[in-house]
Amino acid sequence: MERLWAPWRSVYVGQPETNGCFLCENPARQDDKATYIVSRSPRAFAILNTYPYNSGHLMVAPYRHIGEIEELEAAEQWEMADLVRKCLRALRQAFNPHGFNIGMNLGRVAGAGVPGHLHMHIVPRWEGDSNFMPVIAGAKVVSEALDATYERVYRAMNGQGE
Repeated sequence: MERLWAPWRSVYVGQPETNGCFLCENPARQDDKATYIVSRSPRAFAILNTYPYNSGHLMVAPYRHIGEIEELEAAEQWEMADLVRKCLRALRQAFNPHGFNIGMNLGRVAGAGVPGHLHMHIVPRWEGDSNFMPVIAGAKVVSEALDATYERVYRAMNGQGE
């Protein structure tokens, strides 16, 4: 699939690949706005995907660097599920989507971009969001900058409305 130029993505695209794990490093930075973390619980957190499939694409992950769902402790599993529920509520308020895709890619062959750190994707969907661009142009259009998306989701996650 071809990509359309989105200047706000150049910060991420231009960074050299590292051996680190952003799902470990970003929460440790303690700068939620800069790292796009929209919510934290004691064992898990919700973060915007910096390469979103749609506006509002979130990921929920445990703080522990584990790669298999069987490694989750019961409290981590519960907190991840609770964060997913809270994210859905916030995304409904912030974006009014028609539906959601929620899931995990376990292992590189299953599509996991970060196979060593378990995470769950929450992708808001709208009727017709697969418009002519992916079909004819082979390109996906995300219409909102990450900073604007962060503000909308953060306000909704923290009860501040729109």
